[in-house]
Amino acid sequence: MTSLDKPTEDAQRDAQDAQDSRAVTEAALFEAFGGLRGMIETVLPGLLFVTIFTINKDLHSAAIAALGVSILLVVVRLVMKDTVKHAFSGVFGVAFGVVFAMMTGNAKDFYLPGMLYTLGLALAYIVTTLAGVPLIGLILGPVFKENLSWRTRNPGRKKAYAKASYAWGLILLAKCAILFPLYWWADTTQFGWVLIALKIPPFLLAVWLTWVFLAKAPPPIDVFAEMEAEEKAEKERQAAARSVE
Repeated sequence: MTSLDKPTEDAQRDAQDAQDSRAVTEAALFEAFGGLRGMIETVLPGLLFVTIFTINKDLHSAAIAALGVSILLVVVRLVMKDTVKHAFSGVFGVAFGVVFAMMTGNAKDFYLPGMLYTLGLALAYIVTTLAGVPLIGLILGPVFKENLSWRTRNPGRKKAYAKASYAWGLILLAKCAILFPLYWWADTTQFGWVLIALKIPPFLLAVWLTWVFLAKAPPPIDVFAEMEAEEKAEKERQAAARSVE
């Protein structure tokens, strides 16, 4: 190998490492946020509710249909032996919405628990970042097998998590700034369709920004691999000590 070949090989290796890092980031985000199926499970109950209510203006039938389809999504995942965390969260969200709407008799209140959750989540992203423990890092750390190592051992990654958490917080706050005034001013049908329209685009924007920040960040430290390596080294030391004896 000549001196001219080495820089080319180094550049190719760096490019491959960057590509691998992006692929790992994409896979982790897909797993953490449920991917296309998770988005469908998030949107479908609310979409069914607003569609039925738009047609017949009957709160009870719209609420029962939304709750029924969210339960069906969980059953399908259980039958397929899939992870149910996204579907279960959808069931709880829909159930709270149904209870609120039934208690007040106002169909618009079906959406209120979800709106309050979104507001609380937005504040959690911002507050945890200000406290030095960005929420997106707590969510994605186990997915990347780095746990909390990014807090003290990987400052570049901590910075990326902070940027991503601020992005999530500000995007969700902007969404709340649109929805809460409409909750008071718009009628139920108009409000429901606006809320459905705002389900996916802000989420995709936040996920994309998270990917951008993390793709440029240092790779995660695999603490599980480190623990396995330490255990293996310890066993080898013990075996060596026994052989000496």
